[in-house]
Amino acid sequence: MRKYIFILLLILLLFLFGIFLFSQQTELNQADELITLAKQAVDSLVKEDFPSLVKSFDKTMKEALSQDKLQSIWKSLIGQFGVFKKTVGLRTEKIQEYDVVTVSCEFEKANLDIQLAFNKTREISGLFFLPSQQPVEYTVPSYVKLDSFEEKDVTVGKGEWALPGTLSLPKGNGPYPALVLIHGSGPQDRDETIGPNKPFRDLAWGLASLGITTLRFEKRTMAHRQKMASLRESITVKEETIDDALAAISLLSSLPEIDPKRIFLLGHSLGGMLIPRIGKMAPNVVGFIIMAGTTRPLEDVVLEQVTYIFSLDGTISDDEKKQLDELKAQIARVKDPELSPSVSSSSLPLGLPASYWLDLRGYNPAEEAKELKQRMLILQGGRDYQVTSEDFGRWKRALASRENVIFRYFPKLNHIFSEGEGKITPDEYLKTPALHVSEIVIEEIARWINRR
Repeated sequence: MRKYIFILLLILLLFLFGIFLFSQQTELNQADELITLAKQAVDSLVKEDFPSLVKSFDKTMKEALSQDKLQSIWKSLIGQFGVFKKTVGLRTEKIQEYDVVTVSCEFEKANLDIQLAFNKTREISGLFFLPSQQPVEYTVPSYVKLDSFEEKDVTVGKGEWALPGTLSLPKGNGPYPALVLIHGSGPQDRDETIGPNKPFRDLAWGLASLGITTLRFEKRTMAHRQKMASLRESITVKEETIDDALAAISLLSSLPEIDPKRIFLLGHSLGGMLIPRIGKMAPNVVGFIIMAGTTRPLEDVVLEQVTYIFSLDGTISDDEKKQLDELKAQIARVKDPELSPSVSSSSLPLGLPASYWLDLRGYNPAEEAKELKQRMLILQGGRDYQVTSEDFGRWKRALASRENVIFRYFPKLNHIFSEGEGKITPDEYLKTPALHVSEIVIEEIARWINRR
């Protein structure tokens, strides 16, 4: 059975206990103790001794991750990746006030890293299940011309929330049209890496090969995990995405290589959903691209995604039904007119705080897009189970009368706009070699940007 609910709970843990990593080795005498504790934790998981593991959690972890939730995550992992076989590596790091041990594990179908963060009293303050960090070489798509552009390091924003970014700049005489890339949900790097895939790098290099500058940058929830964790009960999409999108636009406007009258914004998934909000605050942007942008309430989309994944094997098990019932109860709290900021994030979907859900309450992206005067390009893949043709249809119905809005539907493309066949499963995003954004999409975007 393919069970992928742990990815949603991973997002929860990253929001609540995310920590900004930097390289610093833990001292040897401490490392031995930490490694022992980490091995004991993994052993508890393998033996399914969840009570023992939860006893080693700190207070916040115990509130966020009960024995039942931990058991569901582990069963989901086993269902997705097969039985645990052995540990294949260990490493320790000092991460601000935390000591972190990463245990690389071999499962029947793939390798995963189990990462544990320990506080000063050696309680577990963070638990992460991550794709193996063994590097996978990036293969350059055939449509990329490496000798036609160069890349520069830039900084998006200022002060405590400054973010590292990359400008992909065509060679030759500018100024050039430029495109800002805005991420989907969860902590994301500048390439929007998922498994071995790097769709934002594909877009940046493909478009730069066609004479279009792109700006991509680390998402705040990736680059500043610890600071974001301190906002875990008050965060909204403003702090997660919107502020940094506006900072990226401002940066492009200041660069002499960029034509300030030809700055565009591309939002993928959650980024696409937020284009109408960002657009109202960015009058100098001349056009918007929405790639797989959600139009429905986020909590409804989450339920649809989880139901789809659980149904892939043709049945809904008792354990899966229990998880769905719990999720439905959380969604009911989101929709409750009495929801207030004081409601604990642990009782809401994805562990996101009430402030997040209240901020999105009543937000209808497709309807609000009507207020944008700029031209738009809306793209959708037919094999996308995360954002579906229903969302695409809502964009079309809301904006059908607009002559400066173009809609493109690609039957064979998935959520990251890579081509495939048959019914899609989450496994598709973990397989090697990496998938690449379809050249058809790169060409469509380039034509649209260059259209005067």
